[in-house]
Amino acid sequence: MNIIKKAALCGGLAATLLSQTTMATENVFFKDFEGPHSTAPFSKIDNSQWEPAIDRGLELALQEVDAIATSDDEPTFANTIVALERSGNELNRVLNVFFPLLSANADDEMMRISLSASGKLSDYSTSIILNENLWNRVRTVYENPEQWKGLSAEDSMLMQKTYDSFALSGATLRGEDRDRFKKIMSDLSELTTTFGQNVLKDVGNYEMILEASDLEGLPESSIVAAAESAKAKGMDGKYRFGLDQPTYMAFMKYSARPDLREKMYKLYSARNMSGEFDNREILKRIAELRLESARMLGAKNYSTQNLKRTMAGSPEAVYDLLDRLREAYTPAAKAELAELTAFASQLEGKPVQLKPWDYSYYSNKLKAAKYSFDEEELRPYFELNNTIKGVFGLATKLYGLQFEENPDIEVYHPDVKAFDVKDENGEFIGVIYTDFFPRDSKRPGAWMTGFKDQYHTPDGKDSRPQVSIVMNFTKPTGDKPSLLTPYEVETFLHEFGHALHGLLAATNYASMSGTAVYRDFVELPSQFNENYLTQKEFLDSFARHYQTGEAIPQELVDRLVASAQYGAAYACLRQLAFGYLDMAFHTIEAPIEGDPIEFERKAMESVQMFEPVEGTAISPQFSHIFSGGYASGYYSYKWAEVLDADAFEHFRENGIFDRATADSFRNNVLSRGGTEDPAVLYRRFRGQDPTIDALLIRDGIKKQEKPVLPAQPKD
Repeated sequence: MNIIKKAALCGGLAATLLSQTTMATENVFFKDFEGPHSTAPFSKIDNSQWEPAIDRGLELALQEVDAIATSDDEPTFANTIVALERSGNELNRVLNVFFPLLSANADDEMMRISLSASGKLSDYSTSIILNENLWNRVRTVYENPEQWKGLSAEDSMLMQKTYDSFALSGATLRGEDRDRFKKIMSDLSELTTTFGQNVLKDVGNYEMILEASDLEGLPESSIVAAAESAKAKGMDGKYRFGLDQPTYMAFMKYSARPDLREKMYKLYSARNMSGEFDNREILKRIAELRLESARMLGAKNYSTQNLKRTMAGSPEAVYDLLDRLREAYTPAAKAELAELTAFASQLEGKPVQLKPWDYSYYSNKLKAAKYSFDEEELRPYFELNNTIKGVFGLATKLYGLQFEENPDIEVYHPDVKAFDVKDENGEFIGVIYTDFFPRDSKRPGAWMTGFKDQYHTPDGKDSRPQVSIVMNFTKPTGDKPSLLTPYEVETFLHEFGHALHGLLAATNYASMSGTAVYRDFVELPSQFNENYLTQKEFLDSFARHYQTGEAIPQELVDRLVASAQYGAAYACLRQLAFGYLDMAFHTIEAPIEGDPIEFERKAMESVQMFEPVEGTAISPQFSHIFSGGYASGYYSYKWAEVLDADAFEHFRENGIFDRATADSFRNNVLSRGGTEDPAVLYRRFRGQDPTIDALLIRDGIKKQEKPVLPAQPKD
């Protein structure tokens, strides 16, 4: 199939570009960025530029692909595999700015543009996969033993990855099957985009407006933030609590009013289940189309198809891990809940039957009683600016990195800062943007993304990355700075681990750079970083009281460490519930009939600690699997926990700041991206395959039979 004909499937793209280009001569994407390190000129970008820039990028990419597909030269690794890898740079330059902004600083127009662009991008991707001339060239190179000779491990991985991307995505389909597959991919692109936008839009539809008499138990930071939020909405004297994550978590943990906790829980858990932003039918359709696409490629379900390029390799291996962890943690979780129920009953002076909205409140009380531990007591020691220095300083100690704020780099919002990152010899490593505070234009949660990947140009120049870490911490209020809870510091460490994966990349190809690894390997660097939260030596480097300058006391650190295992079993089962739910939606072998919420409840019942609450659900707001790229991959968080605990144990053996161990982790994990099988990379760093022993020890779980990870790929 000729690639030029496929261009028409992108909405008459070629016919409209000339006039668009003429009309948009000032479009910043039509020339090289001139900011420091070629960073994006955000102040010069307006919404009218996105669609012409995307369309132009698509046209150029299609021309490049067509040139490869129609070449008269004998197919080779260089003129086919590498050429295809290096195509689409102009398109990627636009999308690498658009999509990070869509999550962090979007408006309704950008959301409309993303829906419009999703179909074009899906058509473009599918047109490549289903281009018969291109596929024949890729297959010819792949099947020629001579083309494999002399390839590096990275080149070999690029060859395999390119072939798989065709073979596993419909390249072997013909005629009507090809047309149907293309339609499925286009529909999925639009549906997953709509799902994610509905989650973002609906979160702003819910709030609780309270009086001063309703605030019992809430910490000062929550009360001040709620007062300012109400004032901004013209409600002086009231207290407004929205559903952004910091607000919700603090309310559920500290509010002494069970009726208000129940109301907040039901508001939060009923999102996207009614009205304009109802996602229930959308998620059913997404699951159904994913199944159909997998069946067309010869797999019995979507997970079987999707897990072929993961460390797990199969649904059976995923379920094996989930089941092993469930068996190990369930007895401890039941014991935890029994202890918590007894404590709550004693505290209230009457029998208490715990509900989901009670867990955080009483758990925090019991934690304080057992360990004299209250996260709010630690807030003053985690002032944001000091914490930034501490987290950045971790990378200095481990990898010799230096961070210098660069005011000459444009940012996309006044809350954002940009830093130059250099190595200990002053060599430029990359740029990191930090974006810490909630706003209406930003989706909830925390994530790392990139405005530019690392790669080597054809002439050998190392093009360095530009990464961003985005969170939703409590903003400074009045004369009080932003003070973080230990959980928020852990979140910071997590996303910074992803950022280091991107910053320290040293690969030839952008498609395998940084976090472009198997989904069940990508969380290792981020979760590894979290281990430092309970390390006194690390905390002493930055954790000081924001008013007195006093270093965090030893007794507070001891309590933090002692309480680290508290609730570990319950937390594990909660994560397993998400993993089982994800796998259930993606191992169906027939479309879901009836209520998807009932389907959800059956999927999670083996790890549910509370009876389901009518009118609430997880699935309609489960962006990770329905719009965020984790479909049949949510288990990877627990998989990565096994890896990160095992990896940190290696550091413990040699010293948590041991430079030789850190260099090995950098050189064998962080810098290699997706250039080799991750099991090989991990084994090279650790000297052995991982087991879940270190995780069980870290969480205080005892199990007589030594558990092991599902079978790993071999060298």
